This record gives sequence, structure tokens and C-alpha cells, in this order.
Amino acid sequence: MDSFSYSSMKSMLIQARGSLNSRLSEFEPLVLLLAPLLTLFLAQMIGSVFGVVHDKGLKACLVGFLMGFLKMIPGVQNYIDAEKQKVVDQLQSGSSSKKKNRTEVLPVKGLGVEVLEKMENEKRNDAIWQGKCSGTVYIGGAESEGHFALINQACSMFAHTNPLHIDVFQSVVRFESEVVAMTAALLGSKETVSGGKICGNMTSGGTESIVLAVKSSRDYMKYKKGITRPEMIIPESGHSAYDKAAQYFNIKLWRVPVDKDFRADVKATRRHINKNTIMIVGSAPGFPHGIIDPIEELGQLALSYGICFHVDLCLGGFVLPFARKLGYQIPPFDFSVQGVTSISVDVHKYGLAPKGTSTVLYRNHEIRKHQFVAVTEWSGGLYVSPTIAGSRPGSLVAGAWAAMMSLGEEGYLQNTSKIMEASKRLEEGVREIHELFVIGKPDMTIVAFGSKALDIFEVNDIMSSKGWHLNALQRPNSIHICITLQHVPVVDDFLRDLREAVETVKANPGPITGGLAPIYGAAGKMPDRGMVNELLVSFMDSQY
Repeated sequence: MDSFSYSSMKSMLIQARGSLNSRLSEFEPLVLLLAPLLTLFLAQMIGSVFGVVHDKGLKACLVGFLMGFLKMIPGVQNYIDAEKQKVVDQLQSGSSSKKKNRTEVLPVKGLGVEVLEKMENEKRNDAIWQGKCSGTVYIGGAESEGHFALINQACSMFAHTNPLHIDVFQSVVRFESEVVAMTAALLGSKETVSGGKICGNMTSGGTESIVLAVKSSRDYMKYKKGITRPEMIIPESGHSAYDKAAQYFNIKLWRVPVDKDFRADVKATRRHINKNTIMIVGSAPGFPHGIIDPIEELGQLALSYGICFHVDLCLGGFVLPFARKLGYQIPPFDFSVQGVTSISVDVHKYGLAPKGTSTVLYRNHEIRKHQFVAVTEWSGGLYVSPTIAGSRPGSLVAGAWAAMMSLGEEGYLQNTSKIMEASKRLEEGVREIHELFVIGKPDMTIVAFGSKALDIFEVNDIMSSKGWHLNALQRPNSIHICITLQHVPVVDDFLRDLREAVETVKANPGPITGGLAPIYGAAGKMPDRGMVNELLVSFMDSQY
């Protein structure tokens, strides 16, 4: 029976081969060679198209294809470039004239101490920032007095130091370790649930802290799970530093919508998790609206999938721990939450340290090790560096240490009380303006507001004409102010100017001369986001 089956099968195969050869003999050999190659190429092209559509969405792909086709029409590209340049020129608003007068070669004879007088003259051209800027300057009072003077003196004492040379400048190395330890203690390192191994480093700012956390998470997940095509998921409100990290480290980034309360949508985040996911993200609070994401729920999600979870506390790290002690209802946000693997905290914001100081913290050393870069084959010797920068200014490390030690817990509690009370007063005042609405329920010191009755960007232009520097937001169109100690004495002034701005726009709707409302409005509605990207890049390129 087995012999019969084998013979029958062999006969069928021979017959099939003969039939196939007979049919193929009708084609040229070259056709037979190219056909499978062309089929493979076509399959790859189709796969690539589906991949792009999957990543960017059908609408964005169709708009991009249409714009690409239109740009091929003679004259269209030149017209677009000309219009784009008009927008860039308007965004510059006079900076090009300053660029023409800049110094581009060394003076033949040095200015000596006279350079300080020249710097003072240049400084007078800066905008008036005292109490007028959203965020920006977090220390209260005049810059030549009090806490300002203290950290300036501390920085001056250590202006020559560099913590890269750990054997030489042992003082700033110790300062850094203590700044990290004190910051970690504010965020749950002393609690049993944290594991008792919280560690970290100081960085140049929130962006570097986030970028390092992403890099460490990527490499840690590659080590633990073998992930080579990493993806991360962030809410729409997540900071743009994650986009920067995704571009630097070749990570696919998914932005998911926020919920009706403008908090990270946990269900939407879960839907995007797959085998390549290395990390998810939450903010406490988010920069746009000052709202804390559901950190506990996101932590449980990360824990269940065995992935990293970074919490952006750049704004909240030196407010939320003290606000909680003051009795404010603050949801969990730190290493006491299971699943949190890293946290970024800016010391140069509400920590009242000099600009250029932040910290990145990790739950344990196993994760933090993937932040470091060690080089063993350099002719210059063995080299290891903890952060993106090799050399770092020890003066800023010293300034951060001085800020924290001089203020202490009592100082931070007093400051937090002032800014939280000012924030609530300002929020209440905005809610009393019927033409405006506050976005969500701010948890901290940011108040974002929009309008269904007016063009909110026209209101922003009027506020700018009164000397205020606020942040323009999108989705929805809105503006916000981040309240600092500089704003505590001027809350009533702000609300008075805001009411007047609303009344002005009501009475005379439409853009003002030199205002940016048309640009912000058009950018929000422009379907071709690639065009908006080009505008931003052209603007930045023109600044330097």
C-alpha cells in the first residue's frame, strides 16, 4: 500500500511538472526571472504604504499626497515658499534687524572690564519679565536681592568647576549627589514601597531629563525583552521633549487623545500597547493645562505589561509634595506608585535653583545603568559619562544645592502656599469672565483658558500689547499662564488687563497690527501638518 501511494504521488508530481513547464515555455526566460522580483517589490511597496497609513492615518496621508502633487505644478512651490517666508518674517517681529547688528568677529583690542557695561546695555533691551511672563522666572523679588543674590553668589563661587573631574572637584560631586538624594526623598524614596534604591543624576533641564529617561528605558527594555523596534505611548498633553527623544533614538511615538477631563486616557493607552512597547508616560501635572494624569492607573498598566513608566514632574516636583502637606487634595504621583520606573524633576522651576538644573530619577540602579555611556577603546583612555553632556557647569550644581539648603522644607511650604493661593484666585477670576472658560480642573499652578465667543488668540495679542507674555495652546485653541512667585503680587493686575482685553476684542473683533492671532489660528486649522513643521523649522533657522 505504501509503495502504491509513493508511486502514485511520484507520477502526479511528474505530470504536474510537465504541465507547468509546458505552460511556462510560452514565456520569455527574462520574464520568468523578473516576474517574481517585481512581485516581491510590489508587495514591499504595498506593505510600506499600509505602514505609513497605519502610522500617520489615512487623512494625513491623503493631504500629504495632495500637497506633494500640487507642489509639482510649475510656480506652486515658489508661491508656497514666498508665503511661508512672509509668515516667518512676521513671527520674527523685528529680530532680523537685531541680527544685522550682531558682533561676528573678535574685537582687535579686548574690551576688558568694559564688557560688563556693554552687557548691562544689552540687558536693558530684554522684555520686562518681572511678574509679566508665564513661568520663565520662578524666583520672587528683584534679581539683585534675597534668594536671587544668594544663588548668584553660590554660582560665582564654583564658576570654574566641572563635575566631570570627580577626583578634583569633590565638592560639586557631593552637591550633586545630595541634590538628587533630597529630591528623591520628596518623591517617595524613603517609603518602603519605593524599594529603597532610588537613584539619579542632575541634568541641564527637563528636556535632557526626559531624553535620558527615554534612552534608559529603550536600552533597558532591549536588555530585558529583546525589543529592537521600540515604541512609546504618550498623551496629547505630553511634553514635546518626548518627540525629540523619539527622533534622536529612532523610537516610534504614539500620541493618544486625552479624556474629557484632559487627563491621559488609560484605555486609549492600553489599546496602543504591543510587543514593541517600551514605555508609557504620564505628567504631574501636564504643561498645557496643569492637570495631573491618572498616575496610579497608568502605573498598574505598566506593571501588568512589564514595561517602563515615566512620570514628568518637571513642573510639579517641588510643589505637589508640599501642597499635599498643606492639605490640598493631590492624587498619587511619585515612586510610591507601583509601576513608576523613572521621574524627571526640574530644580530650576519651583525648586528656585539657577536655570539649567534638573534631575532624572530611577527606581533602581539596574535601570539607571542604561543611561551611562562607557567607552573602552578610545586612545584618550577609559571614559564614562552619566549624562548627555561630558563637561558640566559645577556652578549650576552648586546653585541648586544652595537653593535647596537655604530654603529648607519650611521655605518651600511657604512658597507653595503663596503660589497655590494665587493660582486659585486667578482661576476664580478667569471663571468670572463670562466670555472665557477654564480648561478642565487645574491641580496646580497653571490656568489654561479659551473662549467660544471670541478669538482667544486676539485676546492674547491684546494681553501682549499690555506687556504680558502668555503661552498659546492648541486642541483646543487657548492660552495659559503658569503662576510663579513673580505673579503673587500682580494677580489683580492680570485679571484687570484680561477683562479689558476681552472687552476690547468684543468691541473690535479682528487681528491687531503686528498681532500673531491670524498665524496661530491658521496653523491650528491647517490640514497639512508638514507645512506647519516647515514653518517652525524656517523660523528657528532664521534666529541664529
